[in-house]
Amino acid sequence: MLFTRSILSLACLMTAASSMAQDKILNIYSARHYPSDELMYSEFTKATGIKINRVDADDAGILARLKAEGTASPADVILLVDAARLWRAEVDGLFQPIRSKLLEDAIPSNLRAKPAANGGTAWFGLSTRARVTVFDKTKFDPSDVDSYEKLADAKFKNRLCIRSGSHPYNLSLFGAMTEHLGPQKTEVWLKGLVDNMARSPKGGDTDQIRAVASGECGVAVTNTYYLARLMRSSKAEDRVVADKIGVVFPNQSSWGTHMNVAGGAVARNAKNTENAVKFLEYLASPSAQNHFANGNNEWPAAKGVNFDNPALKAMTGGSFKSELLPISAVGMNQVRVQQMLDRVGFK
Repeated sequence: MLFTRSILSLACLMTAASSMAQDKILNIYSARHYPSDELMYSEFTKATGIKINRVDADDAGILARLKAEGTASPADVILLVDAARLWRAEVDGLFQPIRSKLLEDAIPSNLRAKPAANGGTAWFGLSTRARVTVFDKTKFDPSDVDSYEKLADAKFKNRLCIRSGSHPYNLSLFGAMTEHLGPQKTEVWLKGLVDNMARSPKGGDTDQIRAVASGECGVAVTNTYYLARLMRSSKAEDRVVADKIGVVFPNQSSWGTHMNVAGGAVARNAKNTENAVKFLEYLASPSAQNHFANGNNEWPAAKGVNFDNPALKAMTGGSFKSELLPISAVGMNQVRVQQMLDRVGFK
């Protein structure tokens, strides 16, 4: 009898130890590949004792992996860098809607998923990226590019550079334009962009900025953090590029500049849900929001966060009017937008 009790006690201790070990683990699938994020991970572990295991891939790769793994997936937290992909994952049932007063109070409603049937939220935007226009200061004025609509003007014939229309950053911008203009006017606008291209879409946003600085293009579209990187670079040639171009935050007199989000969610089959929620709450804290702003040149998503990034402040003077469309609505337009792109020949 004593032996049996000893075995039972040992089994209980082993179960408790296993539970405690599990309580100190968090498995993250991340599409964020920024060295500055490492400080956030270590700060979170230091504060909580929770060890982070991370798998890095792009948005599409992460979603494909989650689907393939199903209920066997070890993922607890999913970090993605585009609104359309966050919406797609939500629709595909890859996220677990959660309740967190801290996150609901910190993150504006337009930067998170619509409430689920259980009252929870499937994902939260944690940082934002403004999609702006850059232009050749020797040939154009800011008023020439102060709205996205003007990029289709005939004055920019053979002057526009832009990355692939099917890239998530552009799909999200075009999805927002569909909300503002309606599908018919948006398709006409997209055809105007194609007619104005200086070259076939290629490269990333930094390549578009460099093409304007070199004179190959007159105007381009980019996310702000790419420009901020050049402005803050230790390489003289990067700063020369940044000095040669002007930047405009479009549509300040109408609906505001388009904002995309990088966001996070708790995986549908998370084994460490409590830790996952703690981590997302940490990412909405002033400390982590400052990491996003100062480390990777992103705009904080949480309300009332002060940051000190000289490049971001230099672009705007400290503030600008941002678009307030629900990010979920932008994501819903991605299939329609892709069909438009196919029809107008925007590769």
